[in-house]
Amino acid sequence: MGVPGPDYETTPAPTVVGWREWVRLDALGVPWIKAKIDTGARTSSLHAFDLREIEVDGQRWVRFDVHPWQATAEDSVTVELPVHDVRTVRSSSGHQETRYVVLVPMVLAGREVQAEVTLTGRDEMGFRMLVGREALVQGFLVDPAVSYAGGRPPRAVRRRNWGR
Repeated sequence: MGVPGPDYETTPAPTVVGWREWVRLDALGVPWIKAKIDTGARTSSLHAFDLREIEVDGQRWVRFDVHPWQATAEDSVTVELPVHDVRTVRSSSGHQETRYVVLVPMVLAGREVQAEVTLTGRDEMGFRMLVGREALVQGFLVDPAVSYAGGRPPRAVRRRNWGR
């Protein structure tokens, strides 16, 4: 018989997302960031620079800066979050790196989910954020033929070289 599948009568319909989406990280002070949807990655990843560990009330925290806009350092945001975990992550090129993991509420295609996010330098990458499987299993279906299925921010907040 096998393992029973999901109860489709009580499970809400999944939200369809494309291979790239705009994500809101309101709790971090980052209203919009363009992200690649990456089903090959287990955890999500965020571009963080000037990353340092600090102590807050006897607990391990990290302080880091985020450049939310592609191809520019404008509108840098400083973030402080508690350390959820520290993990060794293997990149798609096979390189291993030890990274801090933080819990981040994010809004993807209008749906808010809690995501484990690793912090790393992504300056050389095309996207400042990757959304991995652990976030996607919270009710998303990926259509790789689509971009921005969840919509785009208002034109007034998009930068000149965004949204291509």
